[in-house]
Amino acid sequence: MGKSDFLTPKAIANRIKSKGLQKLRWYCQMCQKQCRDENGFKCHCMSESHQRQLLLASENPQQFMDYFSEEFRNDFLELLRRRFGTKRVHNNIVYNEYISHREHIHMNATQWETLTDFTKWLGREGLCKVDETPKGWYIQYIDRDPETIRRQLELEKKRKQDLDDEEKTAKFIEEQVRRGLEGKEQEAPVFTELSRERDEEKDTDDLGRDSLGPSALAALGSTVSGKRKEPFQGSAQPKEKKRRSALDEIMEMEEEKKRTARTDYWLQPEIIVKIITKKLGEKYHKKKGIVKEVIDRYTAVVKMLDSGDKLKLDQTHLETVIPAPGKRILVLNGGYRGNEGTLESINEKTFSATIVIETGPLKGRRVEGIQYEDISKLA
Repeated sequence: MGKSDFLTPKAIANRIKSKGLQKLRWYCQMCQKQCRDENGFKCHCMSESHQRQLLLASENPQQFMDYFSEEFRNDFLELLRRRFGTKRVHNNIVYNEYISHREHIHMNATQWETLTDFTKWLGREGLCKVDETPKGWYIQYIDRDPETIRRQLELEKKRKQDLDDEEKTAKFIEEQVRRGLEGKEQEAPVFTELSRERDEEKDTDDLGRDSLGPSALAALGSTVSGKRKEPFQGSAQPKEKKRRSALDEIMEMEEEKKRTARTDYWLQPEIIVKIITKKLGEKYHKKKGIVKEVIDRYTAVVKMLDSGDKLKLDQTHLETVIPAPGKRILVLNGGYRGNEGTLESINEKTFSATIVIETGPLKGRRVEGIQYEDISKLA
């Protein structure tokens, strides 16, 4: 068979090999040519076309490097935006998917020597959120599209409106409780004159009094006075019972709101927590840190107070920190969730504390019996 036969096994094998990825050390970025072995790369470097490209690059090498760096950055960020959106992902996962394209820009032609340097640069430029963990570097794309920003502002406005509605409801319930307590204190029985509905009763009473003696009249008078008192007592009791039941109902609604406000997640930014897991070694066990970021409600990025290290930990590996009385705290769970306050006292027997709310519509309220795990020290 001739050498140029398109259907020979060797020609088919060469086409199959040329489709896949080859070794990076046999790739020429200036010529954008991939060689399959060392001999082919050597022959390419000695070729006239390669020498011409080197002469062009030697005239202004910085211009070529800037061009390749910009192309690499744009393609990498475009893949990160389309494939992962604003999700937090390991940088190696994105890079491996990027280099799977045969015509990609290789990193050795850019201004960054390693993927770690490129990741740090993305964080410094504000293009991505980056954080280092024991498993490596993670990146999160920051979407600055005007439509996305507008959508986020609308969601934030709606969330703020919902919070305002909750504050109005809490203020309304507090006002109802105050009015109920005032009405209960001011309520007093009112006595009115007994009026007979029928004239027959009057005639019967007069007839009886004329025929009875003095002792019988005295007994009859005491009986009538007792009957007169009974209607007033009976009419006052239902009112008092009715008012008390309305007050109890309002209190029960508030207690029900407190119970339903409890959630199984409690992490909040800018609180101080303590690491209780031993899986990280004695270096971090029982050490305190500040929660810098909360991820998916149950995971936090904690910056250690002593070493400054940043760790990504689940809330099951953390516990709250109770400060000394007089220090500021944040309520993490229950009906007062999200309110800041001051620690007033600690009850070690019941593992609870007494706090004073400092923010929100319930400012100034004194709350007793709040559990240790529902509050934590503010940074």
